[in-house]
Amino acid sequence: MYEPEVSIITPTYNIVDNGQADDFTLLINLLNRQTYEYIEHIVIDNASTDGTQVLLKEYKNSGYLNFFSEPDRGKYDAMNKGLLRAKGKYVGFLSCDDFYHDITGIADIVNVMESEDADFCFFPSYCCQPDGTVFQFVPAMLNVFQVAPCPRQAVIYKKSVLNDLRGFDEKFKLLADYDLMIRLVLQGYKGVLFEGNIVTYKMATEAVKHSVQAEAECNHIFYKNYKPIYPVTNEMLDRMVKISEFPKPLLDKLVKCFPEEDHDLFFERYQQMYNLRREAARNLKNQR
Repeated sequence: MYEPEVSIITPTYNIVDNGQADDFTLLINLLNRQTYEYIEHIVIDNASTDGTQVLLKEYKNSGYLNFFSEPDRGKYDAMNKGLLRAKGKYVGFLSCDDFYHDITGIADIVNVMESEDADFCFFPSYCCQPDGTVFQFVPAMLNVFQVAPCPRQAVIYKKSVLNDLRGFDEKFKLLADYDLMIRLVLQGYKGVLFEGNIVTYKMATEAVKHSVQAEAECNHIFYKNYKPIYPVTNEMLDRMVKISEFPKPLLDKLVKCFPEEDHDLFFERYQQMYNLRREAARNLKNQR
């Protein structure tokens, strides 16, 4: 029986000096315990200068992974390099401190994608916050045009689709994964929800630390993807980014990316997100 290979790609940089070696070991051990046999793990290392390469060589010699170490231009460049080397029909991306906590998870995802002939599969995840608390991130794909619907760790992609889309747009240093998700949905690729929670990831803090850059990138992402559909103005873009307020003619075009039976729910979820973010913006303004 044909069993498609799955490629998992992990970018690394100085994980020993950054105190991430134990997290990476957990990732390796749990990936090795997956019940699905046809998994390759590709690590793209950014020419680490600590003991990272020694650690990676040990894992490579033990048959856990394959790695390549050379300077890169950031995590999205690294993940694109991994994509070029991936042999799998399906591809997933984990950071060095993420892990699949459900050892049957990959097998379940492959079964769903094969049976549904899906281009990508998304699923719930556990997010570890910097203070140590954990919450479940439930995907919100109907809100994809307003906010990121799920983390990239909670998506498995068909490699041929990523190739068609030319992977991550590396000009975005913080939100290229969100740009990719918008492009997937806009261009009509078939996504399928798997309701099982199989992955745990640590919340990225870069977008919070660099909130001005993140907002600017989101503005550019919206302009890049929505301008060909509707003549958005700078004022519109500002409100779209800050409070998720979209012009109705644009929404009428975006809703067509989803099945007709989901159209009413799309507008309902849009309004909920808009109300939520508008209220949050008001509260923040009052606090100042």
